[in-house]
Amino acid sequence: MSLFLASLGFGLVTAAVLAIAAVGFTMQFAVTDVLNLAYGAVMIASAFVAYALNQAGVNVWLALLAAAAAGSVGSVLLNQGIYTPFQRRAGNSARAPITMVIVSLGMTLIIEFGLQAIVGGTSVSYTMSQGPTVKAGGLVLTAVQFAIIGLAIVVMAAVHVLLRYSKLGKAMRATSANRSLARNCGIRTDRIVTVTWALTGALCGIAGTVFAINNGSFGATSADLFLVVILAAVFLGGPGQAYGAMLGAVIIGLATEISAAYITPSYKDVIAFLVLLIMMVVRPGGLLGAAVS
Repeated sequence: MSLFLASLGFGLVTAAVLAIAAVGFTMQFAVTDVLNLAYGAVMIASAFVAYALNQAGVNVWLALLAAAAAGSVGSVLLNQGIYTPFQRRAGNSARAPITMVIVSLGMTLIIEFGLQAIVGGTSVSYTMSQGPTVKAGGLVLTAVQFAIIGLAIVVMAAVHVLLRYSKLGKAMRATSANRSLARNCGIRTDRIVTVTWALTGALCGIAGTVFAINNGSFGATSADLFLVVILAAVFLGGPGQAYGAMLGAVIIGLATEISAAYITPSYKDVIAFLVLLIMMVVRPGGLLGAAVS
């Protein structure tokens, strides 16, 4: 039982990190129609912004705000400088989706190896204290891990308020559902898309920093495998569904960490895909996506 509770605690922390990342990714996809596979690279680049400030003596939790800003600005520039021109050239052709996937993969390599050329190929760590350890039976979590879980809860609550109760959130949902109709109804969809990139980029920066904190050490390519887990959570919950991403993150986070306690930990990411494959057979649209007949 103590082993199960310990893995449950790790699962909650992993789910918290994954939820922040997956919600940003799926909102980005829903509103902009871009499957941004460079998301993980932007995460790590933002984490290194926080690292640079942390090494200059700034508390990592304050540096996280700079990482969020870096992720926001970087994502907007990535869209306006790279994705939008390619989308315009591809138009409505049948090859447009695969074109954007290839472009985003290319940007992943450019960002990661460009970053590696600057920071080097070794792993780094933030200078910070983990704080006191809280034990409850077999459940053992540090103050930092509790802070990550709390931050994820705040972010999820903020996303809920944004989508359900703000004019911006309603405009984002309308643009996601039908961009042409939203434009005809007077919504400035181009501006909504830009704002979406900015907001989801901020979530990307936050996710990158808490991912690096939770990992303990990180390098320029550390998020490559984590992006796979993000995709599993997103497609498990339903592509484009923010609440589905939250639910998918909890399921994947718990499943990977609890399974790691009983099997070889290096296989835990395989569990994420097994859960996803089972769900794709049972419900291809995801848990909260539209049912596919």
